[in-house]
Amino acid sequence: MPRTFQFRPRVEAAERIESFISVNKLPPHAKLPSERDMCEMWELNRTTLRSAIRSLMEEGKLYNKVGSGTFVAEAKLTRNLQDMLPFSRLVASAGKKLRSEVLSSRVMECNKQVSQRLRLPLGHGIFELIRLRLVDDEPVLIETAYLDCVRHAGIELLDFAKESVYHSLEKRYGTVVRKGQEQLGITYATEEESRLLGIERESPLFHLVGVASEEDGTPVEYFESVLRTDKIRFASVLTRGVKKGKKP
Repeated sequence: MPRTFQFRPRVEAAERIESFISVNKLPPHAKLPSERDMCEMWELNRTTLRSAIRSLMEEGKLYNKVGSGTFVAEAKLTRNLQDMLPFSRLVASAGKKLRSEVLSSRVMECNKQVSQRLRLPLGHGIFELIRLRLVDDEPVLIETAYLDCVRHAGIELLDFAKESVYHSLEKRYGTVVRKGQEQLGITYATEEESRLLGIERESPLFHLVGVASEEDGTPVEYFESVLRTDKIRFASVLTRGVKKGKKP
């Protein structure tokens, strides 16, 4: 006898909320009905409704203002793991404005970790750049980049609060980033990261680590970033390979 699948009450309540937002075409920052009204609308108990709201907040679909209620959140930025699209272009394609604040900018000696990633000898001159990236004036990620400052002499003099790293590398030094490798994981916000990103300490963050390279595979940049999970999501395009001479 086939089994009948039933949604858990919290999942069903979350779907009702999302359907309400869609049917009523509620824009970002629109306020939802009160918890009491939603419970009456869908015959839900308060505990189930609050659990559903909390799960949607964790997914970045809703947010709460203490004393004001629950609101529709803006759609997350979507980053495709298969492309090398600069963050500035990703933000622009979403119709938003990007601003950068330089947190730290210095020349240092290459340590073991950076040496391995950029294939440079220990003690080699490296430029370290740490920036806070803000989308529509809201902090979204902290980005750390390491670049060869011997090959790119004078790079530490550029104003990366205003200039793009990749654009500067190409126009000033003829270094063109074509490909790269990156690893995506989860970490938790330190006290400093929580302060800079405007989130609670130990909130989950995406942790992105990778190397950007030229066409021939020569490493150009080693980078590490922490990103707010409520502001950005990662997607991947899947394709199915088809052998030549055979129909799919």
